[in-house]
Amino acid sequence: MTKSVNLNGAVVAITGGARGIGLATAKALTVAGARVSIGDVDLELAQQEAKKNGLHAARLDVRDPASFAEFLASTEAALGPLDVLVNNAGIMPMGGFLEESPGLSDAQIDINFRGVIHGMRAALPGMLTRGRGHILNIASLAGRFAIPGASIYCGTKFAVVGMTEAVAGEYRDSGVNFTVIMPSAVSTELTSGTSEASKGMLPVVSPEDVANAIVSAIRAPRLMVAVPDYLNKAHALYGLMPQGLVDAGRRFLDDRRLLSKLDHAAHAGYDRRIKGLTR
Repeated sequence: MTKSVNLNGAVVAITGGARGIGLATAKALTVAGARVSIGDVDLELAQQEAKKNGLHAARLDVRDPASFAEFLASTEAALGPLDVLVNNAGIMPMGGFLEESPGLSDAQIDINFRGVIHGMRAALPGMLTRGRGHILNIASLAGRFAIPGASIYCGTKFAVVGMTEAVAGEYRDSGVNFTVIMPSAVSTELTSGTSEASKGMLPVVSPEDVANAIVSAIRAPRLMVAVPDYLNKAHALYGLMPQGLVDAGRRFLDDRRLLSKLDHAAHAGYDRRIKGLTR
């Protein structure tokens, strides 16, 4: 890791910034002195939040490289050269692997993984030219611990973790920092209806907890950040355990509860919204 970005006056772009982790991060970074631009496919909501919180807002569909380029161009025209990109946009359908529609699987791959690729390719050249910057990709602990009932989601998050580490290696001497943020279960609309399914398996954190971890990672750069932080050590130990012990532990915890205990009524609103993103 190289020198950290000074957040006082820094220009930050956040994808999926109209709600949840993205909006909490925008607020936290604004308090830290940054000038923040939020991009979201829901432009009306993004503009409402921008007006309330002193942000810049623009429409962004992370699935479209041209849309991403336009978002960053709008951000830089309004605020100045980009210092930090937070690739936050993501969706999480839940259910059985064979029951998930191909369209919904494609939407996850396009938003959760390709969207991060598009963002890095759009932001990185300018940062490399200036010799400074920071790209933070929001993955999940599901990018380290596979969760039955969220198979495609896990696949996209494993991909984000691996890609971030590889790109960081390519550009380790460039002056640009890279971080992958891996939250536990976050109390947002995305995890609605999962309280019984996840009880005793993963700690629940707030969007503000994740936002604070992002601010800290910009100030003191690290490649991998779990939220809560102690789960970094848990993952290291998990990787050392023999597969038989891992399987026994998963059976003891009933790690397939998401398939049987998801509250579909509580999750219905989120399901309807993300199904509107399928092509």
